[in-house]
Amino acid sequence: MTNALYHRFTQEILHESLQDTPVVLIHGSRQCGKTTLAQSVGGELGYHYITFDDDNELQAAKADPIGFVQSLPEHTILDEIQRTPELFTAIKASVDQNRKPGRFILTGSANVLLLPQLADSLAGRMEIIHLRPLAQTEIAGLKPTFLQQLFNANFSEATNKRNHVRLGESLAKLICMGGYPAAITRNNAKRRNVWHRNYITTIIQRDVQDIASIRNLDTLPKLLTLAASQTARLFNAADLASPFSISRPTIREYLTLLEQIFLIEQLQPWHSNRLSRLIKTPKMHLADTGLACSLMGVNSQTLWQDKALLGQLLETFIYLEIRKYADWHDEELKFYHFRNKDKIEVDIIIEQGQQMAGIEIKAAASVTQSDFKGLKKLKNACGKQFSAGVVFYDGENILPFGDKLFAVPISLLCPTQQTLKKNKYP
Repeated sequence: MTNALYHRFTQEILHESLQDTPVVLIHGSRQCGKTTLAQSVGGELGYHYITFDDDNELQAAKADPIGFVQSLPEHTILDEIQRTPELFTAIKASVDQNRKPGRFILTGSANVLLLPQLADSLAGRMEIIHLRPLAQTEIAGLKPTFLQQLFNANFSEATNKRNHVRLGESLAKLICMGGYPAAITRNNAKRRNVWHRNYITTIIQRDVQDIASIRNLDTLPKLLTLAASQTARLFNAADLASPFSISRPTIREYLTLLEQIFLIEQLQPWHSNRLSRLIKTPKMHLADTGLACSLMGVNSQTLWQDKALLGQLLETFIYLEIRKYADWHDEELKFYHFRNKDKIEVDIIIEQGQQMAGIEIKAAASVTQSDFKGLKKLKNACGKQFSAGVVFYDGENILPFGDKLFAVPISLLCPTQQTLKKNKYP
């Protein structure tokens, strides 16, 4: 199955954006499906397509940015725009002359907002859509409702009903598979590993060199592998720098670069005047658990046997799934984590306006009152702003654990796996 056969829920958002915005940028990591999405929507609407992976187009755009933009049809897709930063000023000038909505669809495998010369060039003229690798619900073709249930504290339809399944070892398989469309379509783990390795090589050879001058290119894959082993842990530049004979400031620059090309991201700490002794360090998450497993040389069997690593990667897996849901959510959501110096923590805190919700994650099939310790502390600190707290676990039932507190099966996020298990497919 190819990427084109997966319906991306972002497609509706792209259609809406083109109705009222002159420039729409779809950005995200390479191979997450940006080009397919742009061509799918653009093809329906008659857009002309240009990719800057074509060296002739790239050189023409760099040689005469203004002339290049002036020669374009009224509706154009410009693919991999980060390779031609010279075009942004020319696009701005063109849009200022003609502010008709939907003139340009841009795609980028680097966060152009982090490039100083481009940060303000299209302010007020461009909408940005962040596309991530496939969510489990996209693979299944079912729009998720979890965030609505969470902020309404309403899991009543499934409470005390055996609607869900225990994933068991298939949970490790899902984590190792990840969400990149081209990797998912490969029919075995060995071939997916080959894809992930080639993917990293391509990223280093092309995208990194497009946006930065790096002397020690061979350091980046090693640093990314180390970052994979630290996913879902507190960000510590000193730990990440220690294996390399490179200064900490340089390592920080390299990590910023990996963040810029959407391979890692930081989850900021939550602050509250009502709580003391809070740790103010962000957490780091790799952008795809399949990529993380390949980098670490982990397969589903070894992951299933290593419960500590399973729990660590499961936290990143669920965090990424919910971030994908947030991209389609009607309200803007902000994500944080919480930990204090007594090691009481909440893995994910989501803020929706004045509402707060918390999520804890565990790989076990059982859940106890002690698993809600961090959520109860968050609930007390937030007061009326607290919507709900959820502990994800590998069980079968949604269970109430007090007012606005629930234990929720991980399989709620994996509808395809529920179908397979219920029908007893292998």
